Amino acid sequence: MNSSMRYGKSHFLKILFIFSIPGYLAISCTPEDTRMNLSEFETELLSLSEIDDNNQRGIAADSLWAKLERNDQIPFTQDSTAIFLYKGEGNEVAWNGDFNNWSGNSSIDNKGTKLPETDIWYWKTTFPNDARLDYKITIDEDWILDPVNPHYQWSGFGPNSEIRMPDYEAEPLTERIPEATKGDFHPPKLIQSTHMGYDIAYRVYIPNGYEAMEDLPVLYTTDGHEYSDDRLGASIIVLDNLIHLGEIEPVIVVFVDPRDPNDQAQNRRADEFGNNENYLKFFTDELIPVVDNSFKTNPVADERAILGTSLGGLNATYFGFMRPDIFGKMAIQAPAFWYREEIYDLVRNTTLDNPDIYMSVGTIGDNTGDARKMKTIFEEKGLSFSYKEVNEGHSWGAWAAQMDDILIQFFKK
Repeated sequence: MNSSMRYGKSHFLKILFIFSIPGYLAISCTPEDTRMNLSEFETELLSLSEIDDNNQRGIAADSLWAKLERNDQIPFTQDSTAIFLYKGEGNEVAWNGDFNNWSGNSSIDNKGTKLPETDIWYWKTTFPNDARLDYKITIDEDWILDPVNPHYQWSGFGPNSEIRMPDYEAEPLTERIPEATKGDFHPPKLIQSTHMGYDIAYRVYIPNGYEAMEDLPVLYTTDGHEYSDDRLGASIIVLDNLIHLGEIEPVIVVFVDPRDPNDQAQNRRADEFGNNENYLKFFTDELIPVVDNSFKTNPVADERAILGTSLGGLNATYFGFMRPDIFGKMAIQAPAFWYREEIYDLVRNTTLDNPDIYMSVGTIGDNTGDARKMKTIFEEKGLSFSYKEVNEGHSWGAWAAQMDDILIQFFKK
């Protein structure tokens, strides 16, 4: 999944025995802990409130917490069970994230239970065994990162904590291979767009050894400032790694920034990506000619791809089906087709029969229904496409981890 900040497992301490009776909890350790299973953990957790002596209860709670933290078991996961944990004061503690649309899904009871006579809060739920999700802890009105969970995933709004279920496997190609030579990521350039009526910024990646190359394929990405960020889309890391490994042909990538270059707090994506004919004309009439004239591209549709996520996934679909003579490949991640539902009719009415399509979506708090509906239309049209569902949310953790799949499908060597 990505440019998330990955950390190794803590050094474990092995528990020789743990026993508890009301009023006392004893723990004996050798240099390495074993990770607790669910039954052991729940027994220990609930036994804390049975300890009568306040001082002994506090010592036992601290010992259990330290053991969980050493063993990287906060949040606690086993099979499909997840137990979120927080140790501290508060009137109300809850967990919000991909799983409840960041508090947008009120049908999920995400409130924590305080263990009696302790400062430990917990919330038990279930996820698929291989899920990976972003979340934050909400203490009264404050949203915070989980202070004892070392796993983070960055979003466009900053970092979130990350829960990884037991069978989740991180994508290794989002971490740079030390031997992989870096391509050249050019500084931002501006185009004064007649069609959009304002300046638009973009940056270009060219592969290492570009000087000796000719007729390179080109990938255009919307939300380019995030796709190119190592903490988010990790695209440049994945590009360098795949080219180094000989998995893909060298490729030029154009990262188009939807933010106002004069005020980057103003993001124009909601207008630009909403089936905007003028934005399409900006690409076809203004941006692509500049790129083709400035770089050693192969200027044919079959060697040109468009990539986007969420509203950008809607945009990629619109570009690909409106102008197949320009874009022969389209990568559609977590598509927000609900934003412009006429996109379904555009695809239903197409005479296009040979596009190169990649589409993916998460199954938890993502645009799953939209993607499945479009998948059915693709199938009814007899279109050839790749489709992937992952047990994740609407997150750069999912999208970054798919970059190798996209690049290999489009530019396999």
